[in-house]
Amino acid sequence: MRVLLLGSGGREHALALGLAEDASVSELIAAPGNPGIARIARQQRQVDLADPAAVAGLAVEVAADLVVVGPEAPLVAGVADAVRAKGIAVFGPSAEAARLEGSKAFAKDVMTAAGVPTARAYTCTDAESVGRALDEFGAPYVVKNDGLAAGKGVVVTDDRARAAAHARECGRVVIEEYLAGPEVSLFVVTDGEAAVPLLPAQDFKRVGDGDTGPNTGGMGAYAPLPWAPAGLVDEVMRDVVHPTLAEMRRRGTPFAGLLYVGLAITAAGPRVIEFNARFGDPETQVVLALLETPLAGLLHAAATGTLAEHPPLRWRSGAAVTVVVAADGYPAKPRTGDVITGAERPGVVHAGTARRATDGALLSAGGRVLCGTATGADLAAARDAAYELVRGIELAGSHHRSDIAAAAIEGRIVLPA
Repeated sequence: MRVLLLGSGGREHALALGLAEDASVSELIAAPGNPGIARIARQQRQVDLADPAAVAGLAVEVAADLVVVGPEAPLVAGVADAVRAKGIAVFGPSAEAARLEGSKAFAKDVMTAAGVPTARAYTCTDAESVGRALDEFGAPYVVKNDGLAAGKGVVVTDDRARAAAHARECGRVVIEEYLAGPEVSLFVVTDGEAAVPLLPAQDFKRVGDGDTGPNTGGMGAYAPLPWAPAGLVDEVMRDVVHPTLAEMRRRGTPFAGLLYVGLAITAAGPRVIEFNARFGDPETQVVLALLETPLAGLLHAAATGTLAEHPPLRWRSGAAVTVVVAADGYPAKPRTGDVITGAERPGVVHAGTARRATDGALLSAGGRVLCGTATGADLAAARDAAYELVRGIELAGSHHRSDIAAAAIEGRIVLPA
């Protein structure tokens, strides 16, 4: 199977690692990829991921049997539609179905129609409606950019002025009640009818230890979740995933690909925080590190409507932890162009990296630059190994959280009564 992988971040490097392990993959082609993916893919190609026709043309040119779309923006732009129109299997939803991530308001509308448990919310476009919503829900205020924002469009704050300012900056926002409780990320592979859950994971959105500072694209993650309620996945599949897929089918826009369900485990049970239309970063790094089932075959089954015939998933024992190394100034104004050493080791996943043309030196090229991903017999062992990888990376001014998975290991995560 010839696989074309679209994207250049840490999620795509993790996907590349998983795809390369699949014996059915004869050739992996990355567009555009990154220096980490370059060590795995047979070739790297340049293409405008926002241009559906260009991507579809590349898929035809390389005779791809499967196209895997990593980032959200190409999905919302209709890349999957253009590739499917060429008769090529693609893992990723249509542009209409990707609106589950592309518009928070649309996702809320789908959840309401499907009876999915989620926070009460209002879509606001002016200062007056914003003010009313903030007053009704009170602090902590939750204000979400309606459109794509690379995981950084959400403000959760006790500062009403800051919440209102974020709404003004975004223009169209969804303001909702705060959901109290630990958060869970659940990836679900689906062909629109059948749906297969992966292991639940937890990521860390705030930049600083103890969940302090602004939201980021994610500073680390771990799986599995020793504190998760028994039956959580079955409950979410029953109450969230299957009703959502049924509603998308009813609308004539079936969702096929990866449905990311972001949850809060509240006193009233699991509640949906958000949907995404692709693998999340950095949870992908830990979930795929534990997946023993060949990845390409699973994604191809979803892309071809044969997921119901796919064998049950197999998982490695133990746990996985990933710790993100971010550039100086991230998330506000990340500095790029700094030399990186110590990153050419197994377990170091590349995200925002590039090669210097003159001498091939590895450079920082984004906010979240690298992450150390490790597995172990248990969470503590995996965490120790991940931080050992991070300690070996040298990048001037870089920073990382020191508390990834610590609360879970120490038994400090408490479920609301």
